[in-house]
Amino acid sequence: MRPGRRARGPACATTGAAGPRCAQPAGGGEDCLYTEVTAPLRPARPGPLPVIVWLHGGGLTTGAGSDYDAARPAAAGDVIVVSVNYRLGVRGFGSHPALDGQGGVSGNHGLMNQTRALGWVRANAAALGGDPGRVTPAGQPAGARSVCAHLASPASRGLFQRAVAQSGACTNPVLAKTAADATGARAARDAGCAGAADIAACPRHTPATDLLNALADITAPVTGTTTDDARGPVAGTPFLPQQPETALRHGSAAGIPPLTGSTRDEIPSLVPDAYDLAGRPLTARGYADVVTDTIGDDAPAVLRHYPATGDPSPVLALSRPLTDRGARISTCPTPAATAFAARHAPVYAHELAQDSGTATDGFPYGAHHRSDLPYLFGLPWTDPGP
Repeated sequence: MRPGRRARGPACATTGAAGPRCAQPAGGGEDCLYTEVTAPLRPARPGPLPVIVWLHGGGLTTGAGSDYDAARPAAAGDVIVVSVNYRLGVRGFGSHPALDGQGGVSGNHGLMNQTRALGWVRANAAALGGDPGRVTPAGQPAGARSVCAHLASPASRGLFQRAVAQSGACTNPVLAKTAADATGARAARDAGCAGAADIAACPRHTPATDLLNALADITAPVTGTTTDDARGPVAGTPFLPQQPETALRHGSAAGIPPLTGSTRDEIPSLVPDAYDLAGRPLTARGYADVVTDTIGDDAPAVLRHYPATGDPSPVLALSRPLTDRGARISTCPTPAATAFAARHAPVYAHELAQDSGTATDGFPYGAHHRSDLPYLFGLPWTDPGP
């Protein structure tokens, strides 16, 4: 990891301008593993400061640490904020048996980048005015999934003392190795590497656009789960031997207090357009069919609790059970995650209920996904995206 350099406002100082972002559809490249450090100019507290390591969101396919203005949390919280870039998409989370000899981290290269950053922070915290004994990885929501993986990973153990996961519960499963390898084999085929003599070396000589376009037709449905994603952390590997829930139940992060939570209305901003099982615009009848297909045997009880007639539109009605189900971004899984974490350390939970006032064509988003970020960073209220 290398420190980036970026200028900030009068309340904070950083190491200068941000480094390039990792390869993604909007640009970037392989020379991208930079950290950006922001610290208060005049700390109010004496001695070394706590350090927050921010792991950005973007579905593990887009984004960069520099997308977040760390001046606000650094100055308001009197902390040092280290924003991290990590490899994304196929380069960061592609899994294939041919890659398993490359350090045994197939599928988890992006997480390995993050672990390297945490190690860099521990080694350099004191020189930055920080306390290596008070390091907290934090993220939302792909960043939250990453935090959960680090809590469960032997490779990250001892690199931090607290953890924050926003809109991502550690009880939600990650990809199993066999499923990730099957998707990786398809990605290799899409990128033209399936017949290569050295499949592990082929991606290094493949144009970045070809890799970025691999699996482009796989989109996870809003009614799906985290395991519907084409890419993500992979369990059953040396880096992540078990599912995060299993590892945490067994005390893999004993002694590390987590702060975890969500917004009240996680899903509405993600379903402004929803369709029935036949691909038609959602109606009240189609709503019932989608809920039944998604929930299964418990659908009758869910439909009684979340009737389509209780909301202005079937689409808004659908967003409510999906939000509470939390199979992709957390709501109901959060209490379960905090319950088993509480066996091993103090636990802190939160829910943001402040309505954002954001709407599209009369469709209200409420306390939508990402509406917690403007309180932490200088992000616009008008951006309710994923």
